[in-house]
Amino acid sequence: MKTIVETSQAPAPIGPYSQAVLSGNTLYTSGQIAINPKSGDLVLNSIEEETHQVMTNVKAVLEEAGMTFDHVIKSSIFISDMDNFARINDVYGQYFTADFPARETVEVARLPKDVNVEISMIAIK
Repeated sequence: MKTIVETSQAPAPIGPYSQAVLSGNTLYTSGQIAINPKSGDLVLNSIEEETHQVMTNVKAVLEEAGMTFDHVIKSSIFISDMDNFARINDVYGQYFTADFPARETVEVARLPKDVNVEISMIAIK
């Protein structure tokens, strides 16, 4: 059984996928990039602002499923330049208080819409 999770507080999918899928008590979010869901514009002024927008988008999806960052057990971070790792990590860390999720961070050649960071998460209620 799966339930599709959708919210207007995060960007609509730009392809044939859902913002998230809830299976049992486990939520699988699709990767979020720094699209402002209200304007549809990319937020690329700085890597910090871009990462905050990504995390805001993920937060909206989690909240739609009745969850918070405290429910996250695994994060996947894809970045276009490993030189931005520390700055992305600083912003990412602001959204968690303790009992941090497992995570991988991978440098990739290119991301959708040529953004610099994309983040997906797995959360359990």
